[in-house]
Amino acid sequence: MHKPALLLALLVLPLAPAAAQPAPVRAVPAATAPTPPPDPLAGLPPVPAPSPALRAAFARADAGQLDDTALAAFANEPLAAWLEYAALRPRLASLPLARGAAFLARQGDSVVGRRFRADWLATLGQRREWAALLAAWDPAITDPALRCLAWQARLATAPDDTVWQAEALALWRDAGRPLPASCDPVAAELERRGRLDPAVRWQRIDAVVAAQQPALIRAIARGLPADEAALAGRYAAFFDAPDASAAQWPKTARSRQVASAGLRKLARANPGAAEALLPAIADALALDADQRGQVLAQIALQSAAAFAPEAAARLARVPASAYDANLHEWRVREALARADWAAALAAIRAMPEAQRSDSRWRYFAARLSELTGDPAAARTLYAQAARSADFHGFLAADRLDLPYALCPLAPELRNPQALARDPALVRALQLSALGRREPAQREWNALLARLDDAQRRTAVALAQANGWFDRGVFGLVNVGERRLPEELRLYTLRFPLHHADTIRREAERNRLDPAWVAAEIRAESIFDPNARSSADARGLMQLLPGTGAAVARQRGLTFAGSEALYDPDLNIALGSAYLRQLLDRYDGLPYRAIAAYNAGPAPVARWLAARGQLDPDFWIETIGYRETRDYVARVLAFSVLYDWRLRGDARRLSDRLRGREDGPRKTFTCTIQ
Repeated sequence: MHKPALLLALLVLPLAPAAAQPAPVRAVPAATAPTPPPDPLAGLPPVPAPSPALRAAFARADAGQLDDTALAAFANEPLAAWLEYAALRPRLASLPLARGAAFLARQGDSVVGRRFRADWLATLGQRREWAALLAAWDPAITDPALRCLAWQARLATAPDDTVWQAEALALWRDAGRPLPASCDPVAAELERRGRLDPAVRWQRIDAVVAAQQPALIRAIARGLPADEAALAGRYAAFFDAPDASAAQWPKTARSRQVASAGLRKLARANPGAAEALLPAIADALALDADQRGQVLAQIALQSAAAFAPEAAARLARVPASAYDANLHEWRVREALARADWAAALAAIRAMPEAQRSDSRWRYFAARLSELTGDPAAARTLYAQAARSADFHGFLAADRLDLPYALCPLAPELRNPQALARDPALVRALQLSALGRREPAQREWNALLARLDDAQRRTAVALAQANGWFDRGVFGLVNVGERRLPEELRLYTLRFPLHHADTIRREAERNRLDPAWVAAEIRAESIFDPNARSSADARGLMQLLPGTGAAVARQRGLTFAGSEALYDPDLNIALGSAYLRQLLDRYDGLPYRAIAAYNAGPAPVARWLAARGQLDPDFWIETIGYRETRDYVARVLAFSVLYDWRLRGDARRLSDRLRGREDGPRKTFTCTIQ
């Protein structure tokens, strides 16, 4: 139906706690009887919500209709500075310099101050207020567009200053892609002063070649001597339409770099053409083994991803040194699509140990070991995979009739009452409640930068308790430059549950498992009722307006237009009904319905026509779109976890795949010693 609005990480359960990590959270004993886990948000203090008057004031500010008198009435609000920023922003083009400088002086290096500074500098550059721009400048700014404005200001106010020239030259020389328009006058001045000599231009071209930007190569080459410009033009033309003329280029490292990059680009569009050109060009220019291997790898990757008849032979021609994780995976999928179990197993065994030990590939190695006559090896691999709380781990547990591995941790919340009063948290949550996502994220990031891990987890819980549910995904596990795998086990925070009564009601009405409906919401919007994707999918279950209207007509529901999809009850009702339609269309097989919910019926029809005879797990793994392939596995795994949240036990994942409802339910056990 559409692409999901958010990209979410797959579940992974570490085999053992990280040795260097202190025990920041406590383990919850595995349930011996079906008992839903306790709600970690119960009893958390509310954070004051923005008032209707404040909401209306922001709307007036955005429209440029909030004057200073009206603004003063909100001076004591937590969002007073953000409201003033919103009021000033529409007036920046004519804002008096003193007013802009005063706001910046008051806010300084605060979150709103930094945001205003960027807007104010851009406006001052447009107004050519160079002295004011330099007065407002912060040397820590790295944005190229703003840096180029600062260099324009230096040129206008101190033309003999040579420091800016060296800085600007370094930016221009190393940029592999087009620079912002504000850099054009800077580049022109550098050229006028003779700083963009042929050596510097060739350095820039080398950077651009790596980014495969032929138009930019031509633009840079205009300042080269005629013979060098002609060669650069041939390089650029090769990216647009590679041909055998590259064999006549000078035998230089640059020519080899261009040839390798151009052939890789061609391979993405036409693997056969790249394969035909490679030998003569490689021999003529003396491409090294690594450059040849990169081209062969791209040819093989595109062939495997298209499940082309030549894929197996092309994969075999790629040297082992040119294989990366993605190509290893596609070698497995290509063999699975041909039902060549021995080749698929060999491809898994050729993976590096770190990749091969992932639960996905352990599970498939076990499946393939079974199919090739080695049940003992299969049992060992299934047992290893079954220790992971993810799609393939759950399937592996079903194969051995084991309980599902789940070692949940309950967050130990540190003084939530005090943190709920933290001005930065209040600002972040109020901005989120107002739908001002970008400033809310800025305030959140600034808050987290000064919290320790226990406080951060408390902030996540408070955010969820106050309606900002995606903080359980974007506030845990990957934090700044750190990865905290132990936090993957904070399932009650990472898998929020809201509108549970509506989910149960609509699931029952449409003869669906409520855990599946909750899993779809988690995958689509992370329970954000105001979510909206680039494809215009809206609300909790990310329905396109046309889909919502059609389902509403069929079900006799009132549909008041696209904005109605932001109503949680209606969105869940329509999304659940649409899931039922898809399930009926695909013969009661949820994995196919889930694929269609994400990618649409047309791609699913192609995949079924090509590989519909494969078992569900193999068919999912050979889905052509990575997003959909991961999405199907993710939603099915999420369904198990929401079963746990709702009931304390779970339907077998192998039964879920086939739409079976009468099989035995699974319990959970912790495998971490």
